[in-house]
Amino acid sequence: MNVKTSFRYLKTMKTFISILSMILLSILCISAKITAQEEDRGYIVTIGQVAPDFTLTTTEGKTFTLSENRGKIVMIQFTASWCGVCRKEMPHIEKEIWQPHKEESFVLIGIDRDEPLETVTAFAKKMKITYPLAPDPNAEVFALYAKKEAGVTRNVIIDQHGKIVFLTRLYEEKEFNAMKDLINKLIEQNQK
Repeated sequence: MNVKTSFRYLKTMKTFISILSMILLSILCISAKITAQEEDRGYIVTIGQVAPDFTLTTTEGKTFTLSENRGKIVMIQFTASWCGVCRKEMPHIEKEIWQPHKEESFVLIGIDRDEPLETVTAFAKKMKITYPLAPDPNAEVFALYAKKEAGVTRNVIIDQHGKIVFLTRLYEEKEFNAMKDLINKLIEQNQK
């Protein structure tokens, strides 16, 4: 191999490595963007943050203020009657979370996004849920936790100190079970 051939070979390899590097960098950037979007999931709150306080009136006419439940484990479920995924998740929440823990240091409130009281009351009855459900006029409480244009079917788990410890989006069995396991552990720890 002469010097000219060696030089062309090295130049070609350098060009090849540069192109390959640009392709790999592009793939990494796209991957990071997709991961960031998946992690974001429409929330404006983060794990470790103190949960934004709010007050709502349930369908039963009772006032619920988040900060008044410090010392307990709290689950906020954002829902709506028109949401098919919510309808799929709610029986699991009722049976697997609310019924086993309603007598313990655990609080669950369903927050119905931007629907009138009559609709929310009928929705709770149709879904046969017994946990408290409250209308969220103009989605004001929802907007404290998620982007206004983000979808419902999301849960926020708050520890006894008022800090967010788990966030879900949509209903996925593996994530739901992880949330349920965490609630069980938090309640057990809180009772010691």
